[in-house]
This record gives sequence, structure tokens and C-alpha cells, in this order.
Amino acid sequence: MTDWQHGFYKLSLAKRQQIVAHQFELTGNQQELLQRQVDGVNEQMVENYLTSFHLPEGIAVNLLVNQQKYVVPMVVEEPSVVAAASNGAKLVAKNGGFKVTSNKSMMIGQVVITDLKDVDETVHWLQQETIKILQVANQAKPSMQQRGGGATKLKIRTLKKDWLAIEISVDTGEAMGANGVNTMCEAVGHWLTDHGFNVLTAILSNFATQSLQTVTCAIKVIDLATDMMTGEQVAKKITQLSELAQVDPYRATTHNKGIMNGIDAAVIASGNDWRAIESGAHAYAAIDGAYKGLSTWQVENGYLNGTMTLPLSLGIVGGSIDIVPLVEVNQRMMAIESAVQLAQVIISVGLAQNLAALKALATNGIQAGHMELQYRSLAVAIGASESEVEQVVKQLKGIKHVDRNTATAVLNQLRKDKNNGRN
Repeated sequence: MTDWQHGFYKLSLAKRQQIVAHQFELTGNQQELLQRQVDGVNEQMVENYLTSFHLPEGIAVNLLVNQQKYVVPMVVEEPSVVAAASNGAKLVAKNGGFKVTSNKSMMIGQVVITDLKDVDETVHWLQQETIKILQVANQAKPSMQQRGGGATKLKIRTLKKDWLAIEISVDTGEAMGANGVNTMCEAVGHWLTDHGFNVLTAILSNFATQSLQTVTCAIKVIDLATDMMTGEQVAKKITQLSELAQVDPYRATTHNKGIMNGIDAAVIASGNDWRAIESGAHAYAAIDGAYKGLSTWQVENGYLNGTMTLPLSLGIVGGSIDIVPLVEVNQRMMAIESAVQLAQVIISVGLAQNLAALKALATNGIQAGHMELQYRSLAVAIGASESEVEQVVKQLKGIKHVDRNTATAVLNQLRKDKNNGRN
């Protein structure tokens, strides 16, 4: 550790920015940017706070879930994600919308004990002590039980010959409840330690298999037709792409990335932990021992049918949800009233995103829909002003091979022509 890093966390924000500016020789404009993007709420959320990193937020439209219409705020830096979710949702809405069935939102807390001399005897003892263990958990977080939730049941799993996992199912209500579940697990861990057990860890699992959401949709094959392909041709390719994601992990990874484009963006906008959702989704994709696509698509009786099941444990209160002002605005736009409703909407966004991506792959290719937004991003990256971006994009559309040098040349020529016009 260099000297400037020692005690960095103790310094004021202004002093941290000053040291960083000096250490990394930031320009005046760069220093001003750090200062301009400071946010008082964000400063309380992370350690060694320096500034705030902003991401774009757009809204997906046309979403129809269980016969209710929604708009969905999405936070994402990738072009075409919001447009794709909206387009996929529009196609599904035309055919009756998404249908979602849900498990009650339950989190799983794990307390792992090791170095057991007699596993069977320990399992028997734990089963006898189930009521007491649940009491210990609930006493550690009484407010959760007072709101109608709390620890409700126990499951014991053998992990290896002398290891056991004690899994506590916790009804977290309208909160995601990570901190509460961790508190409960630690209390049970201390109780087991007092009874002579070696506790390896006591923490929640983000593999929320007791909070499964299943979304389905059905689209008339004829509605998939394009100028160049019949609906039957498009539907066949979509089902083949779906099958490919079930047999090839290389395709499955990209297939699932497209689904998570929508889910992650909506989860971030809702103030929830997108990393927990992401890890749970990928674990579920491999639950049978092989990594597969999370969604499947099949044609039957003139309809393209899509289905997807995911573990989604989300909250509408607690944590950063209560302290980030924009989350409240986003909840108002979504008209969300429960954590289960939020999960139903977000999994539907994921399937809409997947449909749009597969349809693009089956027809024009994935790049066609990306290019205009890619050109816009490129124009901004090379320094085009707001008034210049449209002109740069217009010219780039007529060029076969576009890269940074090409875009820079276009921008320079625009400025040259403009200057010549003034003379």
C-alpha cells in the first residue's frame, strides 16, 4: 500500500478528490467532473466515496402482464436493450400478453456445520430441535415476524460425509430481506456453537429456489412474418435457436445474457440487488448439471409458445430502495404494490427481451437493430456536439464499413464544410 492510500477512508470527500487528482494527474476538467457528480445520498452508501457514476435510464413500454399494463424503467448503458424489450412486449401484448405464476417470496438462509462425528445422530437431534431453531431465528429479527413473515421451516441437507447444511426458509414479506436473513442465520449459528458444533458459515443463499416465477406467452406464428420471411420460417428458426441453447453452453451463455439484459436493467431501476438476481439465474440455468438456456420456445397449433422459470426474490422496501429517491419515482411509474408483482413484471421483461433477440437473429441479424444507436454512441465518443450527432449518424448510415477513424473523418468534414459556409 502506498502512503497516499493509508487512512484514505478517514479523509473528507474534498480531501480524497484532491489526493486522487494529484496522484493520477487529472486535468482541470476531470477534477470538475468528479466534483459535479457528487451526490449526498450516494456518499452514504459506499466506502471511500469519490463521486457518482451515472447510467442512462429509459422506459420499456407495451408490457401486458396478467392482463395489466405496465411501463418499466430500465437502467442500462447498452444500445437497443430498451427498444428490444418494448418491441418484444408489443408483439406479446397483441397476443394476450404474458401470464406469470409465482411462489410466495421466500429466502433461504444457510448454517453449515462441519467435522461431525455422527451425521445421522446430528440430523435426528436437529429435527427434534426444529421449533427451537426457528424460535432462535425469529427472536433475532422479531420485526419480520410481526409483519407476518419470518422463519417458517427447516431443511437439512448432507453436503459431504461430515458436513450438514441447515437451511432456514424465511418469508421476507415486501423486502428482499438479505440483512434480516443474515441476522437470523448468525443467531442460529451462535446457538449451535453454544451447543458444541463447529459452524463454518451462517449466511443467506442467493439461490432463491423458493421464490420461483414462471412466465409464458403465445404468439400467432403469422404475426412473426417479415418482408423477407414467412411467419412459419421465423418461428422455425426461433425454435431451433431455442433448442441450440439447450444443447450448447456457448450459445446458452449468450442466450441468457440477452434475457438478463432486460432483467438486470429493470432490477437496477427498482433498487434491488441485480448481482444476486444474476447469480441465482445462472445457477438455475445449470440446476440439472449442464448449463442451458433459461427460456424455451416451441411451435404448436399455429402459435409460438415461450416459457421461462427463474428464481426472483425482490423487494419494494428496505435497503437502498428506501434511500435512493429515483427508486420511488420508478415504483410510481410501474404502479407496483407488492414484491411478487414486481417479480412478475421483471421476469416478463426478460422473456420480452429474449423474444426480440431471437427474432432479430432469425431474420435480419442482431446488428441491424443496433447500428443507429451504435452510430450515435460513436458520434458522442469522438466529440460530436448535440447538434452534430444527427448529421454524423445520417452520413455513417451510407458508409459500408464504419469505425472510429471513419466517424472522425465524417465529423471533421462536417465542421470543415460548416466553416467554409461561413466564409
